[in-house]
Amino acid sequence: MNNREMSVAGSFYPAQCREMKRYMDSFGHSLKNRVKLEFTPRAIISPHAGYIYSGFTANAAYSLIDPAAIKRVIIIGPSHRVYLKGASVALHKNYRSPCKEFRIDQAYSQSLIERHDALCFEPSAHMEHSTETQVPFVEHYFNDVELVEIVYGDIRFKDLVPLIADVLEEEESFVIISTDLSHFYGLKEANVLDSICVKAVEQMSIENLDLGCEACGMTGVKALIHAAKKAGLQSRVIDYRTSYDASLDASRVVGYMSALLG
Repeated sequence: MNNREMSVAGSFYPAQCREMKRYMDSFGHSLKNRVKLEFTPRAIISPHAGYIYSGFTANAAYSLIDPAAIKRVIIIGPSHRVYLKGASVALHKNYRSPCKEFRIDQAYSQSLIERHDALCFEPSAHMEHSTETQVPFVEHYFNDVELVEIVYGDIRFKDLVPLIADVLEEEESFVIISTDLSHFYGLKEANVLDSICVKAVEQMSIENLDLGCEACGMTGVKALIHAAKKAGLQSRVIDYRTSYDASLDASRVVGYMSALLG
């Protein structure tokens, strides 16, 4: 199987390694000395917009992860480009990123397809920015890990729960759930809607997510919270902001949140 090539490098994030490293440095120093977690992170909720808008928010959470014991990273995000029934697991050989080429854990990916009926491999689904934008952060903060990319479409969150629950039982695996929040409201209205999402994630409440939270990756967020609660994990929201912080345009903003669970 051919490689999973970069599809949004040069637009959502820098395509060249030197520029990528400079961009990471621009996000500022790690928050490890300022944020004390009561748990070891096992999963992250991270935004997937262009880095000029959501990079700081994603980085704030990624910088708090201890990668020492992590050998496999499972990235799960919604499909924006193609209609997809169920979810697709990439069976490519490698995954290209600006500074390196990751190995895709093909055996593990194939085993997920065999164990979970909602999964398949649809190559056209894997030119997806919601998952791809997470990879440079994995490149920057993790050690020598293998990747698993899962892009979902028309699927119930409950159909993703068994998969995520299985992964959370594996100490060497880490879960990334990709989502942005509200889209194209005025700043004040966006803050109100997004506050529902933030509080629901803090409280690990699927019911409260349905009280007005708007997230393109809602299916993944719900599945993670459901599985994490069953596993006895905690949640902490690390950062929230909107595109206004970068654009200074308050008329049509997009919301971004990052959170860690463990």
